[in-house]
Amino acid sequence: MNGKIARSIAAVAVGSLLLVATGGMASAGTLGGKGTSSTEAAGAEVLELRDHLTKVAYAGDVKSTKDALQRLDPLLGDLSAGQVYAIQADAQETAGTAQGHRSETARVLADPSATARQVPAVPGLPPLPDPLSMVSELLQTLLSTLTSLVSGLLGSAPALPVPELPVPEVPAP
Repeated sequence: MNGKIARSIAAVAVGSLLLVATGGMASAGTLGGKGTSSTEAAGAEVLELRDHLTKVAYAGDVKSTKDALQRLDPLLGDLSAGQVYAIQADAQETAGTAQGHRSETARVLADPSATARQVPAVPGLPPLPDPLSMVSELLQTLLSTLTSLVSGLLGSAPALPVPELPVPEVPAP
């Protein structure tokens, strides 16, 4: 009888230990996100830089667009390298793709005589104004890729803050 009681106590103790251990792992996860708190912070920073880049690019501000592209460089490099942040492989690949689009856009803006790589226009995004129209498709593709990256890091991404297109007036009959 004492053996049965001892086994029961041991089973309860092991069960409690497992419950406490797995409960600690569950609480280490992030609510609604897909990574650690540092990864979520990186995702929030990518989101902030994406929104800033969208605003300055659609305002036609070349200098601020170049600055925003420069600010994205180290973060995208860290995310694509996978050494600083523990992120999923698909998010790491998306960061590498975004880094390539960022580098190409920065190269063409630094040397306007350079030929930009041709990429398809992103449906639903209005074209960029002059003087950024020469990299419109590249920047749109970068913004779309950054949105995918934010989604991968945070679980979802808000829409791009692009300006509303003017609606033409209906001619009077």
